[in-house]
Amino acid sequence: MLDSAASAKILMTADAVGGVWTYALELARGLAPHGVEFTIATMGPRPTAAQQRQAAQLPNVSLRESDYRLEWMDAPWREVDAAGEWLRALAAELAPDLIHLNGYSHAALRWPAPVLVVAHSCVLSWWRAVKNEPAPNDWNEYRERVAVGLRAADFVVAPSGSMLATLAQNYGSFPRRGVIPNGRDERHFWIGKKEPLIFAAGRFWDEAKNLATLQEAAAVVDWPLRIAGSEGAAGDLVRLGFLSAEEVAGWLARASIFCLPARYEPFGLSALEAAFSGCALVLGDIASLREIWQDAALFVDPNDPPAIAATLQGLIRDRAQRAELALRARERARQFRLEKMADRYLSLYSGIVRQFHSVEDAA
Repeated sequence: MLDSAASAKILMTADAVGGVWTYALELARGLAPHGVEFTIATMGPRPTAAQQRQAAQLPNVSLRESDYRLEWMDAPWREVDAAGEWLRALAAELAPDLIHLNGYSHAALRWPAPVLVVAHSCVLSWWRAVKNEPAPNDWNEYRERVAVGLRAADFVVAPSGSMLATLAQNYGSFPRRGVIPNGRDERHFWIGKKEPLIFAAGRFWDEAKNLATLQEAAAVVDWPLRIAGSEGAAGDLVRLGFLSAEEVAGWLARASIFCLPARYEPFGLSALEAAFSGCALVLGDIASLREIWQDAALFVDPNDPPAIAATLQGLIRDRAQRAELALRARERARQFRLEKMADRYLSLYSGIVRQFHSVEDAA
């Protein structure tokens, strides 16, 4: 049970592809002082050696790995169903107090404990934002399975109100829901000597992150532009390849401007990391990033490369504005510290477990 007298056990699903991995480890780190123990069950590509070392550094985390296809991948459902049986076997072995799913469809399975679904993104909202059209019929089974999972969950959380609203629009109503913004441990980041440098992070081919638009900007702005996450050079734009978390933090400490011209971003951990590092933020003008950053960033039309370049160039020339934006971003970032996220999840975990057992007792 989740109380002060005993440790709580959480079975959490995750993948090692993107921000869910960072979120999972941060949440585990934040809840370690409260006696919460996590078994993190991964699907999709297996964690790298560096990611395995990250998990091993957390005394309250045990890692179980698989390579079952994730529900947003092509033709995944046979493997998704097999993964569900694997997860249910883990639950039978571990007897967790709560099942924390960072995905959707497995919430519809029969579980021995209450189920929390956390919605980090979804195919239908991604498709609408990136392609500007509804997802094709090929995704109908995904649509149906996600809808069933959302309705089956004991509670659904999203990292922003915008993400929560789009879930209801795409999959119908589900009453037990709320928003808990993501958080980061600000001690991982620092402000170094700022250089005339623009930094970005993400997979260059990812249409949601929209970093390819920066190639045009790099040719006309006065400062060098560096992107972590992809390799290669294209004119004035240099892609730094995969960097460790520590290396990313080092670049953020040096960079004066961080740019994320996203078309789709339910929260944006990279922008939060940049804000903790004292960067001025230039972000895609989308509802979720407006919601999170309010007046602490400059917002640009992600589909207008010349406007992105002009905004960056204007900020390069205005040192006072850069300093003001960096200060606002750092102050805003403190609303998304790890401790706040951990406290809210601890309260939610406790409430879900109490409700689950009260219903069981009444039955």
